[in-house]
Amino acid sequence: MPVIVLLSVVLTIAMMALRKSNGWLLLVLAGVVFSGINTFTSHVTNALFLNAFGVPGSAVIVHSRETSSQLNERNIWEYDAVVKTAEGRDVVTTFDTMSASLYPIRNEILIPPEGESFVVKYVPGFERNIVIMSDQSEYGKKRLIREDLDPVEKAAAQFEVSPSNPAFIDEYRGALRTFLQKHRHDADPSLISDCEERLDALGSSSQQVQ
Repeated sequence: MPVIVLLSVVLTIAMMALRKSNGWLLLVLAGVVFSGINTFTSHVTNALFLNAFGVPGSAVIVHSRETSSQLNERNIWEYDAVVKTAEGRDVVTTFDTMSASLYPIRNEILIPPEGESFVVKYVPGFERNIVIMSDQSEYGKKRLIREDLDPVEKAAAQFEVSPSNPAFIDEYRGALRTFLQKHRHDADPSLISDCEERLDALGSSSQQVQ
């Protein structure tokens, strides 16, 4: 933020000297406005850039601490992490709730749990700047599984209320099939077995309804 403001001031002074016009003072105002916007959007740009051009690596948060600063009425957290590069080097980095870059871009900040390895991307030569690849990391995969299980549990609750309702049976069966197709190879085997048993049981339920 201060670098952007400083550059706008330097450029303004230079242009005023060359053009002999005070109109270039507006450039300082533009620099201040842009620096403020950059505070809230730079992590998004950074995430898109590193996802496109970065090299895969891994990282672990080794320490986290809550600060007195707030974002959306919640305290901002600061994190210390160790990045393991593709060459096997260890690089210490820091970030906080405001500056963390995550991909895919979502309207929520999903920081990995402390002590758990997660996937990152970085540019060789500046490994301290990372983007957290949430959906490729274990914590992100577990979150996606929980989200995709919600329609199954909703359909199951409807089915429990009225097991003979054909619409509820079809919705429950469809939700189970969708979940199994999507997560058969990355979800817990016991969860997959449970879903398959529920799907088999629905076959007999639909026959009884008929």
